[in-house]
Amino acid sequence: MPEPIMEIGLNAVIVAIVDSTPAILHISGNQDALPYGKFDPSKHRTMEEGLRELAEAQTGVRPGYVEQLYTFGDRGRIPAEGDQSPHVVSVGYLALSRFTKDEKIFSNAKLKAWYDYFPWEDWRNGRPAMLDDTIIPHLLKWAAHPARINRVIRGLDPLSRIRISFGLEESNWDDELVLERYEMMYAAGLLKEAVIDGRLNEESANIIPSISMADDHRRILATAIARLRGKLKYRPVIFELMPETFTLFDLQQTVESIFGRAVHKQNFRRLVEKAALVELTGASQRSTGGRPAALFRFRSEILKERPAPGLKIGKS
Repeated sequence: MPEPIMEIGLNAVIVAIVDSTPAILHISGNQDALPYGKFDPSKHRTMEEGLRELAEAQTGVRPGYVEQLYTFGDRGRIPAEGDQSPHVVSVGYLALSRFTKDEKIFSNAKLKAWYDYFPWEDWRNGRPAMLDDTIIPHLLKWAAHPARINRVIRGLDPLSRIRISFGLEESNWDDELVLERYEMMYAAGLLKEAVIDGRLNEESANIIPSISMADDHRRILATAIARLRGKLKYRPVIFELMPETFTLFDLQQTVESIFGRAVHKQNFRRLVEKAALVELTGASQRSTGGRPAALFRFRSEILKERPAPGLKIGKS
């Protein structure tokens, strides 16, 4: 029997803030796909170097901050009946960029808000109605089925996993459980990928309105959102998405857009002041109908002063 053949792929979740919302660069086609390519050790000294080169070649944007997320290698992650091609193990990366919607990108690369793929994660205007109208009722019904009610995964039965992941009863909504929520919805047949992957047929699924992605790319994106939300609390990576100078309102909007929820203005300003992450530039920005707003910049000296400088935004 021949040895199985494997290839290493590289996926990039390239994030920028566009119109006060986190947007990702995707490759347009039959389904939206993350920038992707094969790692070639004969050309790429490191995987990160390969990722940067592939992302720029496909989108026209060379990422700034880059961080490895996770290795995605489940058998059948790119299903095709009778396919004898090599099994692909893909390494996902989170990449942050300061590009804007006015900057030139390649014609096959498009910008799309990440909440188009995860509308239930956007709480900036309050709790999304689809949670109580569709998602949670269906999940509870699915979890209570006799075939799975006692199915324990990592010490938790399905109902307990739903309660924790979706902040039910005494639990609070946890911003960082993006992947857990996605996986529960996938298993329960709420996402189109479950049909595309052949796990369910169209009749037995209860697909909610959202945009699916090719292969397991939405799962990779969920991992990236969770990582960035967590990272902001203990590393100043928010400034990789900000222009050189900005107002505190700009900074607050960017933080809110990533966490997907509103933050009290005065509490946020006290938090920024206490964290000592920014400093005044001495300049100001005139806004329509209001007094000039002071401009700030990232205070880079903070990196030398303490090991974990971030914005410790509390849970919802």
